[in-house]
Amino acid sequence: METVLVSPFDILFRNFFDSRSNFNVLEDVKIPHPVNILETKDGLVFEIACTGLSKDQVEINIEHDVLRVSHNKEAADPSEYEDRNYLVRGITKKAFNLGYKVASRFNLSKADAKMENGLLIITVPFAPEAQPKTLQIK
Repeated sequence: METVLVSPFDILFRNFFDSRSNFNVLEDVKIPHPVNILETKDGLVFEIACTGLSKDQVEINIEHDVLRVSHNKEAADPSEYEDRNYLVRGITKKAFNLGYKVASRFNLSKADAKMENGLLIITVPFAPEAQPKTLQIK
């Protein structure tokens, strides 16, 4: 019988990737929800990934200067996943609750939202007082 030497490093490395291990750090890693925020000539644009969600499953609230976008995941039917043997599971429909404080130079009361190809697009125009103006010299 052959003796195999296993170092503590080997055990730590193996446990690092084992989801049943107490030392698994990958399970606790919080991956941020995919969002793009950009400023255009017309204002502010939020692009929020909503893969597999309908517009009825996403809620948008505006309170003062805060834009909040959320999805509360409904309890999944366990039988839906019984026969699936995932090799890679990268698409999740997990709940999210995003909040963004928007500067006063943008007019949140005129914001517009649309769902396009799994992407929620929220546009917030500049506030009228934020538009460039010319002063006349007296």
